[in-house]
Amino acid sequence: MFELSGEQVAIRDGVAAVCKRFGDDYWATCDKEERFPREFHQAMAADGWLGVTMPEQYGGAGLGVTEAAIVMHTVAAHGGGMTAASSIHINMFGPHPVVVHGTPEQQERWLPRLVRGEDQVCFGVTEPDAGLDTTSIKTFARKVEGGYRVSGRKMWTTTAQVANKILLLTRTTPKSECAKPTDGITLFYTDLDRTKVEVRRIPKHGRAAVDSNAVFIDDLFVPDEHRIGEEGKGFRYLLDGLNPERILVAVEAIGIGEDALQRAAQYARDRVVFNRPIGQNQAIQHPLAECWLNLRSALLMASKAAELYDRGEPCAAEANGAKFLGARAGYQAALQAVMTHGGMGYAKEYHVERLLREVLLNRLAPVSEQMILCYIAEKVLDLPKSY
Repeated sequence: MFELSGEQVAIRDGVAAVCKRFGDDYWATCDKEERFPREFHQAMAADGWLGVTMPEQYGGAGLGVTEAAIVMHTVAAHGGGMTAASSIHINMFGPHPVVVHGTPEQQERWLPRLVRGEDQVCFGVTEPDAGLDTTSIKTFARKVEGGYRVSGRKMWTTTAQVANKILLLTRTTPKSECAKPTDGITLFYTDLDRTKVEVRRIPKHGRAAVDSNAVFIDDLFVPDEHRIGEEGKGFRYLLDGLNPERILVAVEAIGIGEDALQRAAQYARDRVVFNRPIGQNQAIQHPLAECWLNLRSALLMASKAAELYDRGEPCAAEANGAKFLGARAGYQAALQAVMTHGGMGYAKEYHVERLLREVLLNRLAPVSEQMILCYIAEKVLDLPKSY
């Protein structure tokens, strides 16, 4: 993402042109009213950006994670923060199991509607009693004639208030009966039938415009043709999207950090105290300069991870590392932007407090910093597993 090709520059500039139509007031209003940014979502769909990674035969561009990262980095850097990024984020990685493992009939039926923005999908994976231990999910799909009956609970399901589809991870065999913990898990892409699914919004610290929810599923019928791939192999299919998601979360945090840093630098140039701009003081300059260094370093790691993924090479360490470094760098830049603004950084007028609230999410999800460090210790440094 440092040396962009002509096509990649066109992607960046095209996405930026859409973003510039939605200013700070729009995002502040969405945040205040807790209203999904539907206008932004539809504008991105209308210009074709929701299909960057989708196959060309279904209306997409057929490009890689590198190009998806350019889209999401640009979106996050233009004032919308995680509200803007999260409104389209799942289009970039979520349907990947359908792209890779879906039948031609499933792809033909589902992917064009996602590209055009006609369908919105939520991601039903996390559960209240499982958390990051995905193999311990309890949502169960019981086989019946013509399909499955699904009951269970999901937690932190993003956009379930506005979605009409759900990518749903279930157990079809109890964990205790499986040879391996990752066996017996089945993935579905199906209708979010609200007569059988209750969605309760979770009030939260930031990104209020894009809903997070507790989801209660009670005897939802899912037809056989809505199952992705083979029964019992859903965990493996889910892995196809994990590394891309970590890369995208990283560049989104970096974009927010860059936005916050530019706002802080502008304020430091303009704000005069004791007859001099505060940006003339090294106590202001040095923390901001360090934020720039950290953001650029994290972007290098994310770029490397995306490059490896698109070449089909192992990239888990780099993808996890990018998520760790990017989220921390973005958070630190947003925090320093608030501190640079002083008391006004705590006011909504300058928007940096909103960016700080939103980028904290990237440190928490979709995987904790501690789990990333455990992964690096075990898989890269060959240390014994600690959990």
